[in-house]
Amino acid sequence: MSTTVQAEPHATPQRTAANEFVSYPHGVPHRVDHDAEAHRLHVESDRHSATWRLDKNAGRLALTWPTSSAPPHAATLAAIETAFALHPDSQTLQLQVPEAMYPSLRHTGIVVDDSEGVPWVPAELFWQQPDLWLPSPKSLPYPQQPISSDGRRHPRRPPKPEGTVYRRYIPWLKATLSFRVLDLERDLECFSRWMNDPVVAHFWEEQGDLAQHRHRLEATLGHPNALPLIACFDDQPFGYFEAYWAKEDRLGAYYDADDFDRGWHLLIGEAAFRGTPYVAAWLPSISHYLFLDDCRTQRLVIEPRVDNAKMLYNLARCGYAHLKAFDFPHKRAMLGMQLREHFFNERSWIPQPPHPGSAPRPDPRFSR
Repeated sequence: MSTTVQAEPHATPQRTAANEFVSYPHGVPHRVDHDAEAHRLHVESDRHSATWRLDKNAGRLALTWPTSSAPPHAATLAAIETAFALHPDSQTLQLQVPEAMYPSLRHTGIVVDDSEGVPWVPAELFWQQPDLWLPSPKSLPYPQQPISSDGRRHPRRPPKPEGTVYRRYIPWLKATLSFRVLDLERDLECFSRWMNDPVVAHFWEEQGDLAQHRHRLEATLGHPNALPLIACFDDQPFGYFEAYWAKEDRLGAYYDADDFDRGWHLLIGEAAFRGTPYVAAWLPSISHYLFLDDCRTQRLVIEPRVDNAKMLYNLARCGYAHLKAFDFPHKRAMLGMQLREHFFNERSWIPQPPHPGSAPRPDPRFSR
C-alpha cells in the first residue's frame, strides 16, 4: 500500500478574488480583504465585520485594532491567520488590542509577552490552535485507558468523528482544502474508480469491483485504529487518506512506536490534482490535522514504497525525515517521520521552496 465529512452547506464560500483570504475560526467562514496600500485588513462574516491595520516595518509584523472596543474573538483569529498567510516568512506578530483581551489570549497560548512585556503572537503557537482549522475540536484529550488488541497494548482510542474534520484555505490555489470522514454510500463509486486508476493501482495494488471495495471500506470504517478520509478542494473530492494509530498498526513492529504516534496512507485519484501546487497544499495539511486532532501526538510516521521517488522528495520538502529502509512482507518501504516540534517550529505547514506559497526561511539566530 502506498502512502501517498460532510461539509456544512455554507462552509465553503465561492472562489475568492486575488486580494482575498478566507479563514474558518470555529467552523465559520470569514472573508478577509487585504488592501496593501492602506495597510488594511477587513474581516467579514455573516455575523460581524471588523477592520484592522497591518504593518510590516524592519521585518516586524504588527496587527493593530484601531478602537477601544474589543473586536470579536473569531475576527481576531481570522485577522491573525491572514497576516501570517500574507507574510509566511514571519515567525511572530505583534498584536495590539484592548488590554481586556490579553488575559484570555495569553491563557490559550495565542499571545505571549517578551522580556519587555510586549505581547506577541508566535506562529509556532498560533498554528497549534485547533479552533482555526477543526470545525469541532475536542475540548479535552480523550482520557487514557490501556487495553490490548491483537497482542498489542495501547490506549483505548476515541470514537471516530463524523463529517468535516479539517478545513484550510490555500492562498496559492484560491481554494479551500478539506478532509471529511468517508461516507460509504456517497464515496464508494469514486473510491473504486480511483483504485482502478493505473497510477493508483501501481502502488496500492487493490484493483477490484464495487463489491470488493465496499467490503474493504466497511472493514476500515469498522476498525477502531483507522480513520478513512476524503480530501476535497472546494468540496470536490480528489483523494483518499487513511489515518491510523501506529502503536497497533503493522508499522509499530518496525520502530519504537509511542502511544499517540499517528500514521497515514494516501492516494490522489483525480489526475487534475496531482501537480506540485496541490501537493504543497494537502501534504502539510494532513500532518497539521493529525497534530491538531490530539495534542499528545508528538510524531507522525509514513511508509511509502522505497522506489516512490516523488513521494519521498515531497515528504522531505514538508519536514519528514527518511529514517530507514525496511522490508514489509509485501514491499520494501522507507520509514518517514515528522516531529511535532519540527513541524511547528519550522512552519512546515508551508513547504520549503520551490513549492508554491513558500517563502525563504530566515536563520532563526537572526530573527525574532
